Formats: sequence, structure tokens, C-alpha cells
Amino acid sequence: MTTIPANLNGQKRSAMEVSANVAWAAGGLLAALLVVVFWDFFRQQLAFALDQPSDWGHTLVVPLICGYFVWTKRVELLSVEFAPCWWGVAPLILGVGWYMLCVFGPKPLYHHNLFSVGLLLAIIGCCLLLLGTRPLRWLWFPLAYLWFFGQTVSEQLLNLVTFRMQDIAAQGAWILLNGIGVDADREGNVLVIFNGAVAERLNVAEACSGMRMLVAFLALGVAMAYTTLDRPWQRVTLVALGVPVAIFVNVLRVATLGVLSLWDAQFAEGEFHHLIGLIWLIPAFLLYLGAMWTLKKFSTQQPTVVGDGHAS
Repeated sequence: MTTIPANLNGQKRSAMEVSANVAWAAGGLLAALLVVVFWDFFRQQLAFALDQPSDWGHTLVVPLICGYFVWTKRVELLSVEFAPCWWGVAPLILGVGWYMLCVFGPKPLYHHNLFSVGLLLAIIGCCLLLLGTRPLRWLWFPLAYLWFFGQTVSEQLLNLVTFRMQDIAAQGAWILLNGIGVDADREGNVLVIFNGAVAERLNVAEACSGMRMLVAFLALGVAMAYTTLDRPWQRVTLVALGVPVAIFVNVLRVATLGVLSLWDAQFAEGEFHHLIGLIWLIPAFLLYLGAMWTLKKFSTQQPTVVGDGHAS
């Protein structure tokens, strides 16, 4: 890692030089210390992602996406002087202290999302201590993205909007099933699928609400908007489209489970239920790519001026 401010002659000189091996070693040691100190958070997050891959599997990819964000800004980062700031001690101590209070303090504070607040403060403190304030101009967005999308959201927070999402999924699937000729009825958030004289009940529970899929699509939309679109209105539009896309695909997901339940009611339960969710993510992703491609077509190219003063 080398910082190279310009001198008075307009040339660049090295103000601080650190060998690549030392830089990698220091970064690896810091990452290892963060994992050790915040072990409870990382352990729980990994368990959530592996146990519910269709809902929270995207959290395993978020750190890689953040690394890519930083890589795209490598030129800007290397163009500024890294001036370690001792003020970083304050958020570092505050973050570790808050995390320890949550882990060992009162039981209501033992909460996964509260753990993440301490981790975020500690990471910001480390960045200030090692890099200073200037690089945060390009690092704040990757850090915010990592914190917001790199963790499982608690049921208490999701339930604030989950019930409405359940109702939309049940009603949409009921309309679609009857539209394709499947005899179905709806009782609140329960779909009744009639297979001759047999009625199969499909409960559109919290897991089928589509809220978790919506979180994944918002994460995808923000990443795609940040890396591929230039205009603010395009970015906002693409992120906003994550809501209808997630709702539409979730309706198709529930309807698919309803059709499969005609053959075997077990298809709508257990591991197969999660598999259907994973399968529908593929066309959903392609639909989202199509939306991004359409938005890029609205980007007007600046005219180039040729020698005679006319635009071409």
C-alpha cells in the first residue's frame, strides 16, 4: 500500500511505503481479530444463511459484492493520502463495548440485529484508524451496503409488513390458479385447492409472504444500480422495481406450490418448498436484468462536437 501525494513540481513521490506482504498480513490479522471478537454474530449469520438459503443465502454473497464496490474505486482510493485518524478509537471502543453489552448484558439486548450495530461501529473505527477520513468518501457506501444487506432481519421487524405481503401473495395466487383452470378457493391466507373430491389446504405462512425475497431483490437492485447505471433517476427506479418484481415472482411461487399440491401435498412443505423458492429466483433475476437493460436504453448519449462546430 503506497500513498503518493503530488509535490510542487507536479510529480508524484512516496510519502509512506508499506510492502505488499506487510499490508496483506496487517489486513488478515485485523480481519481475524474482528471474527474472533464478533464471533457470535458471524456464527449466527452463517447458520441463518445455510439453514434458509432461499431466504438469506444472499447474505453470503454481500461481502463479495462490497469487495467489488471497493475494487471499482481503487483508483480514487490510491489517489488520496492515507492519514490515520486517532478519532477512530472512539467508534471502535463504542462498537466493541456495545457488542459486549448485547452479548453479556440484559437478555432483551441479545439480538442479532443489535449485534450488527456494534460490528459496524468497530469497522468504521478501524477504517479511521488505518486509513483516515479521506478514503471514507468512497468506502461509506460499501460499508452501508454490507451492514444493511449482509445480515438476517429479525422476524419482529419483518412482521411489520409481512402480513400485508402474505395477503397479496394469497390473493394473487388464487386469481392465477383459477385463471389457469385450477379449482381453488381462498380463506384469508389459506388457499384451498380442490382435486376432485379432495381439498388440499395451502397455508401462505410468513415464509411465503415474499418479504425475504423482497430483501434479496433490494440488495440486488442496489448493487446493480450502483455499478451499471449513471443517472440518479435510473438507480432509484431500478431499486423501486425490486418491490413489484419480488411480489410478482412470489405470487408465481405460491401458485406453483398450489399446482404441485394436486399431485402430492408434501410438495408444499419442507425442503421442496425451499427448492421451489430457489428455482423461481432464476427467472426473477432475468426479469430484473431486463428491467435494467430497458432503463439503460433511456440513457441519452452526449453529442460529440466535431471540428466545424456541429454535433455528430
